[in-house]
Amino acid sequence: MRGTSRQNGRSEPSANDLRLTAIGGEFADPALEAAFRESRLGEARRQARILFAASVILNALFLLSDWRFAGTAHFAVAVSARFVVIGLSLLCLGAIHLANTPRRADLIYAIWQWGTASAVAVLVTSQSQLALLVVMLLPTIFYLAVPISFSWLLAGGVGSSLLLFYGYADMSIGWQVGLGLALAVASLNIALMIVVSRTNRMERQFWAAAGEAQSANERLRISEDTLEKTFQAVPLPLVVARLDDGRHVKSNAAARRFYGGSLEALTSGLCDGCLAPDAAGDFMGRLRSEGAVTGFETSVSVSGGEERRVVLAAAAIPMEPAPHLVAALVDVTERRVAEDQALYAATHDALTGLPNRAAFQDRLGAALEARRPGQGICLLLIDLDGLKDVNDTLGHDAGDAALMETAHRLDALLEPDGLLARLGGDEFVAVVKGAAPVAAGQRLAHAILAELRRPVLHAGRHFATRASIGLAACPDHDCSYGELMKDADLALYAAKQQGRNRTVVYAPAMRQAVLERVALNRAMRAALAEDEIIPYYQPKVSLVTGRIEGLEALVRWRRSPHSVLSPGSFEAALTDPELAVLIGERMVRRVSTDVRGWIEAGHPCGRIAINLAPAQFAGGDLAATLLRQFHAAGVEPTHFDVEITETVFLGRSSDHVAPILDELYRAGVRIALDDFGTGYAGLIHLKQLPIDTIKIDQSFVKDIERDAFDTAIVCAVIDLGRNLGMRVVAEGLETAGQARFLKDKRCELAQGFFFFRPLDGAEMTELLRNEGDEAAAARLATFETS
Repeated sequence: MRGTSRQNGRSEPSANDLRLTAIGGEFADPALEAAFRESRLGEARRQARILFAASVILNALFLLSDWRFAGTAHFAVAVSARFVVIGLSLLCLGAIHLANTPRRADLIYAIWQWGTASAVAVLVTSQSQLALLVVMLLPTIFYLAVPISFSWLLAGGVGSSLLLFYGYADMSIGWQVGLGLALAVASLNIALMIVVSRTNRMERQFWAAAGEAQSANERLRISEDTLEKTFQAVPLPLVVARLDDGRHVKSNAAARRFYGGSLEALTSGLCDGCLAPDAAGDFMGRLRSEGAVTGFETSVSVSGGEERRVVLAAAAIPMEPAPHLVAALVDVTERRVAEDQALYAATHDALTGLPNRAAFQDRLGAALEARRPGQGICLLLIDLDGLKDVNDTLGHDAGDAALMETAHRLDALLEPDGLLARLGGDEFVAVVKGAAPVAAGQRLAHAILAELRRPVLHAGRHFATRASIGLAACPDHDCSYGELMKDADLALYAAKQQGRNRTVVYAPAMRQAVLERVALNRAMRAALAEDEIIPYYQPKVSLVTGRIEGLEALVRWRRSPHSVLSPGSFEAALTDPELAVLIGERMVRRVSTDVRGWIEAGHPCGRIAINLAPAQFAGGDLAATLLRQFHAAGVEPTHFDVEITETVFLGRSSDHVAPILDELYRAGVRIALDDFGTGYAGLIHLKQLPIDTIKIDQSFVKDIERDAFDTAIVCAVIDLGRNLGMRVVAEGLETAGQARFLKDKRCELAQGFFFFRPLDGAEMTELLRNEGDEAAAARLATFETS
């Protein structure tokens, strides 16, 4: 409908649509007027039935009174007119039941109105006093009792007045009376028109107001219904209670499910019945003072006495007769449990259940800050010795059992105020407090070493663990977490260097040694960048022919044109795994380049031995790296030996040793075992690894002429090598007597200052250029004839 909005099938008029016509008092908008008349159709039909029925009854009564005209000429006219009105009224009474639209009802009304007016106009020709009354009364009835449109009503009212006036007036009454009657009839019509117009206005204004009220009520009902459904559908528990005493007023379905139907059963206040007394008082106090509370975390009691952890939010709302509160809660019980579990997992070791490094740092930091005057704190850094051996021999489940048993024993030894944590791997840390922290720490360390000596039983097998302990204390050494841990770590490093299974207390000299090592490492990195790391070569001489059979490449640091340092000067840097790998790679490149130059120049140099550090075996790709470097230099691998010390069989890289050596051996590289007899290698390694050469350490060669023990060892090694089909090289040869002894014992090769000191690349090139039979014979004569 134009100019209206629809809500639940009812037209809601706009402000412009409510304008009324100036004369008739009807809606100016035809559509809105039609809607009004449609809404009044039922009432119009009911009124029509009453009006038509009353017309039948009254005209029947009037018919009886008309018998007074019997015998007169007017009698027949009156009776006929009465029967016409009665018949027409009966006909319209029946037809009104079929009027299902306002227009049809109006048509029936109009037919009855004009028909009745015509018949009565005949009746009033009698010009009786009653007829004069009817002339004035019938138009009034039409105006006031016939509910049709104003235009039809006006036409019917005026038309009926004219008919009645015409029927009543004739020349016999005189023109003065006729004029007066006409004025009276006109005045009546005007007055009635005004009354009808006013009535129309009032009816339509009332209808519009009623419609607006109905629409407003409908909107309010829909809003309340939506609000109620929303309130009930909210998945969070919502509760409305009185603010003064907290008594429950209303709750949604989620709240009833959460509380288990216990809300309506509360006889006390909501907060008092669900919250702890302190929490209830705090919550209500904040709500009354601030008007709203958010993020209030507490515990609530639900049905069965179960405690749930929740976060509350509430606000005070003005209501009659007193303010209320509306509260929402979020159940965070499971979330808090998950957070606690996550926090525990983040701060504790999964295997032993002890605090981890992060938690220990926080707790030790707090303990250091809370330290009272006169009280000390001692930190013990504990590292299990040989846990890798347990894992390798008995399996990782045995290693885990050792760690858990260690944690249990350490915890049993600590005082209640002590701290214990697992930092990771096989490293634990403990903290004791006392007036004499170092002494207290030493007592605990001795107890730990004794306790860990007791065997551990796992899967029917016993095994023992050992530990190295570094000890540092506050205020004796440092009082910050970072520095105290550094002190203990340095002491632990010293304990391992001194042979393990012992306790070492931190001393400032340890830190100085570290600073020196750091400075040396920095200088060594700079030396690598400046290409100051170079190879020197020491020839291996045949004790049978005097010829140079090969060379050993030795690392040197050329700090200046006149200063070349041997490994003893920077040995600490060689223990750094990263530096050891970088130096090893630099040496291989430089040696490969020198070897290619000698081969291209036609200088026989034999096989060139390159020393490999244990750290180079860590990656597992050492063989591929070496072969790639040989190929890049254009030199075949068959020109090289690699020398390994017995320390490569120790540590985490030992598993990589055999595969790497096998791959090098298949490529043509030969393997030499350096410093044989001084380390941890056994005869099993000679059997399992592709070793071609055994090198006798110079510590045994030095005293072979006067020490029977050294003599026996050297002879045993020479015989062992010869029986195994291996070449034997004696290192550190310095005298002719040593050379004759080794030759007599059938040692094949030797190297040392007796023949040559290590030479740089240029010197070695010159030596190889001059190498020949005469030089070899002269070299052989130096110890055969002396």
